[in-house]
Amino acid sequence: MNVSDSRLCLQLHSIPALSDTLLTTLLLHYGSPRLLWESNPGDWAALGASKETRLGAAKAQAGHSPLIDIDAQLASLGGLGAQVISVSDAAYPPLLRKIYDPPPFLYLRGSAALLQQPQLAVVGSRKASPAGLRATRLLSGQLTAAGLHICSGLAQGIDAEAHRAALNAGGSSIAVMATGIDVIYPHRHRELAEQLASAGCLVTEYPPGCQPERYRFPQRNRILSGLSLGVLVVEAALRSGSLITATAALEQGREVFTLPWAVFHQTGRGCLKLIREGAKMVESVEDILEELGPLYALQRELFEPGEMQAQAVKSTPPGQHKILAMIGYEVVAIDELVRQSELPVAAVMAALSALELEGQIARCAGGYIHC
Repeated sequence: MNVSDSRLCLQLHSIPALSDTLLTTLLLHYGSPRLLWESNPGDWAALGASKETRLGAAKAQAGHSPLIDIDAQLASLGGLGAQVISVSDAAYPPLLRKIYDPPPFLYLRGSAALLQQPQLAVVGSRKASPAGLRATRLLSGQLTAAGLHICSGLAQGIDAEAHRAALNAGGSSIAVMATGIDVIYPHRHRELAEQLASAGCLVTEYPPGCQPERYRFPQRNRILSGLSLGVLVVEAALRSGSLITATAALEQGREVFTLPWAVFHQTGRGCLKLIREGAKMVESVEDILEELGPLYALQRELFEPGEMQAQAVKSTPPGQHKILAMIGYEVVAIDELVRQSELPVAAVMAALSALELEGQIARCAGGYIHC
């Protein structure tokens, strides 16, 4: 998106009384920020715009100065090399667009293409225990090795540990911020944010200059789950923002995973509550991969058709023939396939996903079986 189009997005986002929900509706109706900007606000009434909103839009189109300094916002975007993606743009993440209330704009630094890739949200307590941090490092690293990108909220504790583990494993990570793209919170994570902008993505629904406000953190949680195939709550107390993310995930039809902490582990009681309510209990990374494996293989195929088809022509996934030979008409567990094949977990999951998509095997309780 060029500077002129970015300015239009910022101008639209600054119109008084124009809610994000209505702005999303208008963008999807008109097809682009430019077509929306050039439309007649009087026609917006049919889409739910109030008289006040239509009047504010007409004034903005006529050149009345907005309450927000658009030039300063545009300078912030340019100085950071950041960009804006509209909900009507092809680069907008398809999974996020499907949620009940997708944000009208995403402001981001880093790889926009990464937002269309398979990812898992990893969230948890800001006051994480040593055991919680250790579990986050282990699971995030293994999930990254299996081909999933880690999405989290840049907060202290579990979030930051998940981001770092993904980067240390040689993968990418997405941070969903509750501030403007130019405002890093907490400040101590400025270095981490720069690493993510370089080897992943920073993304927010808030325009430049927005400071951390209490209400923005639970609001951004729907984006964390909306971008992801599922949410892993590593460690959470009964009153926790992580449980808000889990609730959003369930409302969006996403998978929810969590760890089974002891009943006396205070920062894990929220996880036990999630298990009682139907979240999948995680004892090892295979518990997550067996649930998400086919889903993220399908997502990659849908959003990278050229690359995936080219790979299919060149060769089958590593170990596919070997794995197929090990699966008969009795259920075989994933950990058993990993042990017998002596292949990495990522290679086994890739082979299983390919075989399932081909209809040669079927997933069932406890593992896989030959069709």
